[in-house]
Amino acid sequence: MGSTTHDAHQPPSILIFDSGAGGLSILQEMRRKLTGEHFDYLMDTAFFPYGNQRDSVLEKRIVELCVTAVAKLKPDMLILACNTASTLALPHLRAALEIPVVGVVPAIRVAAGYCDLNGLSEFGLLATPATVQRSYTDQLIEDFASHVTVHRFGSPILVSLAERHIAGENVVPMLSEHLQPWLDQHPDMKTIVLGCTHYPLLRELFESLWPQHTWIDSGEAVARQAQKVWRQAHTEPTPSAVGGPTTHLHWTGLDEPSGIRAYLSEFGEQTQIASFSEP
Repeated sequence: MGSTTHDAHQPPSILIFDSGAGGLSILQEMRRKLTGEHFDYLMDTAFFPYGNQRDSVLEKRIVELCVTAVAKLKPDMLILACNTASTLALPHLRAALEIPVVGVVPAIRVAAGYCDLNGLSEFGLLATPATVQRSYTDQLIEDFASHVTVHRFGSPILVSLAERHIAGENVVPMLSEHLQPWLDQHPDMKTIVLGCTHYPLLRELFESLWPQHTWIDSGEAVARQAQKVWRQAHTEPTPSAVGGPTTHLHWTGLDEPSGIRAYLSEFGEQTQIASFSEP
C-alpha cells in the first residue's frame, strides 16, 4: 500500500522520523509551537528496536529510508527524532537532501546548567545501551558536564516499555523494579536526563513513582531549534489545515503499530495511517 500524498491546498509539512513511537514526544512539542503545519510521522517498525541492529546496517538504512520518504512525501523539513539516527545519519542526510534536517542529542548541556543553577554536583543519564557507550555521548559530557559527575544507565527495556505503555499496558511494576536499584545506588542523583525520545512517553510514570527527582528531556530544545529553522524558511504565517491539526502516520513493518492513533487523538490530532514502501 502506498503512502499518503499531499494535495495542493495542504499547508507546508514536516516529516518526523524515528524507529518507533519515541518521536511522538518531539511531535507533541512541535505541535505546541507550530499549530497549522501538517506532519508526517514515519516509524521504521520493520527494524525496531534499533538497539538490536549493527551501526553499519542502520546508517545505510536510515539514509535510504529518509531519502525515499522525502521524495515521496515532499516535506519542507526533516526531524530525526532519534538519538541513534541523529548520530549515525545526520551529516549524510544533510549532504543528500536540499531541505533542512534537524537532529536530537541527549539534553546533557541542559542538565549541567540545571545543576549549576541549583548547586548540584551530579546527575543521571538514562538512555539506551548504545547511546551511553557512544563517543558522541562522551564528547557531550566532556564539553558541557565535565565539572559534575554523570551516572550513566543503559537500559535494554525502556524503549519497549514506552511502546507498551502507550498501547495501554500497565508497565509500572516493571518500571519500578528496573530503575529503583540504580536510583538507590546514587541517593544524591536527583536530576535525570531522559536520553532517548521514547522515554518522555513514560514521563508521567517517572514523576509519579519518583516525584523527588527532576526529569529532563531534549524535546523542548529540539522543537525550539526546529521552530527557529522553520521560521527562517517560512517568514509568512502558514494556513491552518482544514479540520484542525493533521498528522499522517507511516510505518515499515507488516503490522499496524498499536496505540499510536489513540495516543495522538488525545491531543486533538486528525490522523490518517498508511504503510510505507521500503526503499
